[in-house]
Amino acid sequence: MKTHFYLVALLLSFTFSKAQKIKTKFNNPVQVLNMGTFHMGYTSDLRSTEFDEKNKENVRQIHEIAKAIAEFKPTVILVEYLPKYQDVIEANYQAYLKDPEMKFENPTEVELLAYEVGRLSGTKKIYGIDYKEGYNYSIGYHLKNGKDTVTYINYMKMFDNLEKEYPKDKMTFLEKLKFYNNPLYLDMLMNLNADILTHVSTKGKYQGADEAAKFYHRNLVMYSNYESS
Repeated sequence: MKTHFYLVALLLSFTFSKAQKIKTKFNNPVQVLNMGTFHMGYTSDLRSTEFDEKNKENVRQIHEIAKAIAEFKPTVILVEYLPKYQDVIEANYQAYLKDPEMKFENPTEVELLAYEVGRLSGTKKIYGIDYKEGYNYSIGYHLKNGKDTVTYINYMKMFDNLEKEYPKDKMTFLEKLKFYNNPLYLDMLMNLNADILTHVSTKGKYQGADEAAKFYHRNLVMYSNYESS
């Protein structure tokens, strides 16, 4: 039995070694800066962050961050607006380029941050790629006779404790962005919205996995929205 095990291990090692030489990427891939933020204006999301988008100091801090992001020199900026509003996005962006002091009635992270990054970096196009697809990542709280809801509920408690330990209303704008883009926090958000839902189901059904699939489907559609824009 041990001989067989070592033979398998050697074969796998040889296979993986050969596979490492297989080309899987383009020679000149497009660089992408994927940055998480929070909704600075109104949001219908279940969780929101308190933020006065019209406060002058907040706007000043946002524009300071925009300077740093603009060093990436993006040629295209993608934002969480529905494609059907593309004409409005474009019109407002062009107006902003002509008059950076212009005021928006209800500014969001798009008008406050994305437009300023675009202005500073000379970005020509800003695309709205959002896709609305509701999914219930809290389904574990409401499902009766679940098979493993304990794991889900304990994970949610851990997330809630983290939110209490790092209160967003005590953070500066820069501290918020650093926190939201912390790889460990992003990994937890992925679990919260999708992977941990595999623990939520009843016998013969996969309610949690079905909800997680909506999360991934939405992300894939947003990528597709840019490709078709």
